[in-house]
Amino acid sequence: MGKTLVILGSSWGDEGKGKFVDYYAQKADIISRVAGGSNAGHTLSIDNVEYKLRLVPSGILCKDKFCVIGNGVVVDPKVLLEEMDSLSARGVDVSKIRLSNRAHVVLPYHQILDKLSEESRGDKKIGTTGRGISPCYIDKADRIGIRVCDFIDKEEFAARLKFTIEQKNIILQKVYNHAPLNYEEILSEYEGYADRLRPYVCDTITLLNEELNAGKKILFEGAQATMLDIDYGTYPYVTASHPVAGGVCVGAGIAPKKIDTVIGVVKAYTTRVGEGPFPTEQLNEIGERLRKEGHEFGTVTGRPRRTGWLDACVVKYAGQISGIDYLGVTKMDIFDTFDEIKMCVAYKIDGKIINEIPASLKVFAQVEPVYETFEGWKCDTSKIRNYEDLPVNAKKYLERMAEVTGTKIGIISVGPNRDQTIVVDENIF
Repeated sequence: MGKTLVILGSSWGDEGKGKFVDYYAQKADIISRVAGGSNAGHTLSIDNVEYKLRLVPSGILCKDKFCVIGNGVVVDPKVLLEEMDSLSARGVDVSKIRLSNRAHVVLPYHQILDKLSEESRGDKKIGTTGRGISPCYIDKADRIGIRVCDFIDKEEFAARLKFTIEQKNIILQKVYNHAPLNYEEILSEYEGYADRLRPYVCDTITLLNEELNAGKKILFEGAQATMLDIDYGTYPYVTASHPVAGGVCVGAGIAPKKIDTVIGVVKAYTTRVGEGPFPTEQLNEIGERLRKEGHEFGTVTGRPRRTGWLDACVVKYAGQISGIDYLGVTKMDIFDTFDEIKMCVAYKIDGKIINEIPASLKVFAQVEPVYETFEGWKCDTSKIRNYEDLPVNAKKYLERMAEVTGTKIGIISVGPNRDQTIVVDENIF
C-alpha cells in the first residue's frame, strides 16, 4: 500500500496551500484536486517566477507527475483549457493531467445565474466569485447536471444541453428578465472544448486506487478551507463543497482508512474574502499593514482580503473536523518587522469563555476575541532553513500556536519561493 497526504486550509482560505502542495508534490507520484472549481486560486513562486493556478493541481510544476482533477471538482472546460494552454506556452508539460469522467461541468448559464443571483441579494450578498460554482453544484444535487462523461459524448451532450438550456431560459426570462441563451452557439463552442479535453478523461477513482495499491504516494490538494465548508463554515458565507479531510474521500473516491496524514495550512495571521463574521479582523492600520506587506489580494478575483490577527480558535476547530496531524504555517516572515504580535486564544460571550465556534452567525458576530500578545523578533527570517535557527520570539509564537490548537508544527514558510521553507518534521510524507 502506498501513502497519502492531505493538505487543506484551516481558516477561510488563501492560507498559501499551494506553496506546501508544490513542496510535497516533489515527493509524490500523483497530485489530485478533489473539490471546488475555478473559484479557487493557488499562487506558486518557482525561482522567482509566479504561476497562478485555478483548476490544474499545483503538482503540474513537478515533472512526470500525474495531476488528477477528481470527481468532486466542478470543471469549467474553457478555463481549464486556457490554463493548460498558458502553462504549455511557458514550457510546462500538461500531458499527465487526468480529468475525472464523473466531475460535473460548469457551463455559461451557471456563471450568468451566479451573478444574477448575487445581484438580487442586495445588501445580503454572499461574496461569490461569479464563476458559476454554486449553480453547478445545485444542478448536481438537483440531478440535472452534466458530467464529463456526458460532455465528451457528442449525442448525449447535445440532448442534455438542449433540455437544460430550455429549463434555464425559463428562469432567466421569467425570474431575471434576462435574454434567453442560444443553444446552438453554446453547443458549437463547447463541443470544441470536449474534443480537446477528451484525451485527458478517465475513471480517476480506478486510477487513484490502483496506483495507491501499487505503492505510489498520492498528495490530495485542498481548495478553499474549513471555514468555507458548506456544513462547517460560516454559513451562508461559504463555498458549495466540502474542503475538509472528509471531502477528500467523497471527491476522490478514496476510503477514509486510506488517508494517512493531514496538514492544515495556516497563515501566521488570518484573512478572509467576502462577507461574514471575522472576530480578529483589524479595521485599522494593523489590518492595512498586513494587507500591504502580505500582498493580500485574491488570486482569482484580485479582491483585497480582510486581514486580522491569527484566530487559533478557528484553527483548533479545523483540527477537530479534519483530524489535522500537522500545521503548515505560511508567511511567518511578514511579522519580521512587527514590534508586537497578537493571537486569539479563546472567545468570550457576555464575559464567559466559550469552547466552540458558534453555528449562529448572529452569535458568532458577538464573540469577543481573547488575545495574547507576543514580542516581535525584529529580524529577517527569510533566509532561515532550520527551526532551531529561528529567533526565540518566533519560536515562542509557534509553540503557543501549537499549544492552543493542539496540533504540532510540521512545516513553515518564510517566503514565497520553494526553497524558503523550514521542515520541522522530515517524516511527514
